[in-house]
This record gives sequence, C-alpha cells and structure tokens, in this order.
Amino acid sequence: MSLHPVSAQEAIARMAIPLGQPGGFSAIIDARSQDEFELDHLPGAVNWPSLDNAQRIEVGTLYKQVNAFEAQKRGAALVAANIARHIEQHVMDLPKSWQPLIYCWRGGKRSGSLSLILGQIGFKVAIMEGGYKAFRSAMVASIPALALRLNWRVVCGPTGSGKTRLLQCLIHEGAQVLDLEDLASHRSSVLGIIPGAPQPSQKHFDTLLWDQLRKFDTERPVFVESESRKVGNLSVPESLIFAMRASPCFQLNLSDNERVQLLLEDYELFVSDPQLFSRRLEALVALRGKAVVQQWQAQIVQGDIESVVRELLTLHYDPTYFASMQRNFTHIAQAVALNPADRSQASLRLVAQSMLASGTA
Repeated sequence: MSLHPVSAQEAIARMAIPLGQPGGFSAIIDARSQDEFELDHLPGAVNWPSLDNAQRIEVGTLYKQVNAFEAQKRGAALVAANIARHIEQHVMDLPKSWQPLIYCWRGGKRSGSLSLILGQIGFKVAIMEGGYKAFRSAMVASIPALALRLNWRVVCGPTGSGKTRLLQCLIHEGAQVLDLEDLASHRSSVLGIIPGAPQPSQKHFDTLLWDQLRKFDTERPVFVESESRKVGNLSVPESLIFAMRASPCFQLNLSDNERVQLLLEDYELFVSDPQLFSRRLEALVALRGKAVVQQWQAQIVQGDIESVVRELLTLHYDPTYFASMQRNFTHIAQAVALNPADRSQASLRLVAQSMLASGTA
C-alpha cells in the first residue's frame, strides 16, 4: 500500500506544477458531497463523492437520532458502494504511475477510505492532511503576499467608458489581466447581474482569485479594473484592494454619447426587459429618492430608456465614481489618459496596443 500524507502547504506547492506533469499530481480528487464541492473546491479537482448529498444527510441524521455506531455502519456500506462505482467508472484504465491527491473536509474518513482502497490497488496516493479546511486556511493566508508581489496597473474610468472591453483587448494582445468582474460573474453595479450566470460563493471566488494570482509572472505588469471592495455580493480581499489603490493608473475617457450607447449594448437585457430594468432601479430609492426613481420608471414605461441611462450616468454613477477615485486611489491625479476614438473594439485595441508599446505599462 502506498499512502503519503501531505500538508496543505505541500499540496499547494505541488499544485504549481500542471496536472499530469512530472513532480505534480496526476489528478486532484474531492471526496466530499456534490453540494460541498459546488460551494468550493481545489482548482482542477474532480468530484468523487464518498457520500452523495442525500446519503450525507441520512448518515448525519442517524448519528444524531440513533447513535454513532449505527451511523458508521450505514455510512460504511454507502461509502464502500460509492468507491466501488468510482473505481469501475474512473480507475480501470489508469496506469500504475497515476498519482492522485485526495481530500475531503478535514482529511478524515471520506478521503481516507478512498485513499486506502486506491493505495491497496497499488497507486501512489497523496492524502491532504486537514483536508479542504486546511487548504482554505493556507490559501486565504497566502493571498496578501501574492497580491503585494505583483506589479499592478489599474484601468480607471467612469461607468460605460469601456474598461472591461479594454481589459479584453489587453488579453488579446498578450497582456496579463485580472478580470474581477469575470471571476465574480457580475458587472459590479446595481444593474450588474449577468443573465444565466449566478455569482459563485465567496469561498469559490476567493479560490478562483488565488488561482489567478499565483499564476501571474511577477516580471510583467498585471492590468486590473478599478473595482470597489465589493463586486455584486462578493468581497475583494483587503490586501488586493490596498495593492491596487497604491498602484499607477490609466484613465479611460469616452464621450457621454458613446458611454450611453456602450451601456445600451452591454446591458441589452434591460433594454429587452424594461420591467426587470424598472425593478432593479428600486435599489436606488435610498440614495436618489423615491421621486427620482419613479420618474425613471415612468420614462422606461414610455420607452425612453436612453434618457434614463444618461441620467443614471450623470446623476448617480459619475459623482460616486469621481469621489471614490479621489478618496482612494493614490496616483489618480497622475493617471495616464487614454482617449479612444469611440467604443468600438478596433479603437480599444489600438489603445491596448499603445499602452503596451509606450513603456508606461
């Protein structure tokens, strides 16, 4: 039998090597239930539940209502059947050189049972001590150092100026980019929901962010949008916020007409569903007053969505944005101005190319 306990820190170090490459793991296996896996998991992990969602509840109920012995008997039967199925489905064609990392919640019975069987087969199995809980603790603790070691370049600009589009152009040009809104599945405003893309849990957002930070080349700049502390319902780590706010800035400028048209394109959901647009504006009553919001809602009913978008920019978003920039971003007064001809991809690609060629990045 070949079982090798590894600490969370050791596992993280080996995870820097791509799966299947010499020195790394062949696979990362999460032995927890489907719901636990969906809430968060190690990057690249696959889910082989030792107990599925319903079974985990069944065994937990037996433990509470009967006793631990009866719960353990029932759990053992379920775990054995599930492991047999995983072996039939996933293991039969694997070579002896296959070396998985296996974990559960705290590195206990669920991962231990699966690891024991795979080790008895003859595979070299690494089992993570402390399980997901230990990984989470080590991962969160490492984020500040990862954020501080990177050379940030912050793309600033009021709502509708095309910051996200510019980040996409920078990616196309080969630059390193951290797109927090993409990781958070949210456009970071009261209207920022993305249809069909619910936000991840806070834990999974943290893991996605950590996974990106650890992969960046410290010798090259990383471009990021001037986000606030929250992206939708998710919180950005304080250490990353502080690093961003102390970094050099670019100021992206578009005319108000271009900004309005860009928002009508990017938020087409609200153009096509005026009732949804109207309901989302209710969140602004506390800030802008009931009379103002009701006026906007009346304009939406009349089909005058463009005027509402324009007023949202000038009355709500812009004052908040400029006050936040002056208050929080140390180098905003020295920001390099970026002035695309219009909102088109072609214009923004030219800006991205000039940023990378100028040496200011």
